[in-house]
Amino acid sequence: MQAADRFAEGASDGQVAREFRVSRMSAGRWRRALENGGRETLVSKGAGGAACKLDDAQLARLEQALEEGPIAHGWDDQCWTLTRIAEVIGRLFGVSYTVGGVCYLLHRLDWSWQAPCRRAAERDEKAIAAWKDEQWPIIKGWQHSKGRGCASRTRPGRP
Repeated sequence: MQAADRFAEGASDGQVAREFRVSRMSAGRWRRALENGGRETLVSKGAGGAACKLDDAQLARLEQALEEGPIAHGWDDQCWTLTRIAEVIGRLFGVSYTVGGVCYLLHRLDWSWQAPCRRAAERDEKAIAAWKDEQWPIIKGWQHSKGRGCASRTRPGRP
């Protein structure tokens, strides 16, 4: 509405764009909307996108189902995927969601995706570090020189 006031005062698209920190194209769009439909065309129409298909009670039940884990819902590992969550939503509530819709829904619930750490539980970090220090140089045939060197093969280091 402040932009509408500025247009009424005779401000140009560029002036309004600079003042309200928007693109010149947006300011021009606002001016044309104002000219064609009046101030009521500039009123916000609210957030875009479809309305949520689940009510508050169903969202709480979904969150509970997610906390139970994938194993409780028939999968053999502890990884939730968007496809799996969409399937659970379909089973529990009879509502279909796209993968993108599930992602948006999870963000709305303040859930975020986590990349699982793919390491064996039996992993021995000390043994791995020792192997890297002792065995790997032997396998690769590295030769550690005591002097300065150069990474270039055509310009070896000087002694």
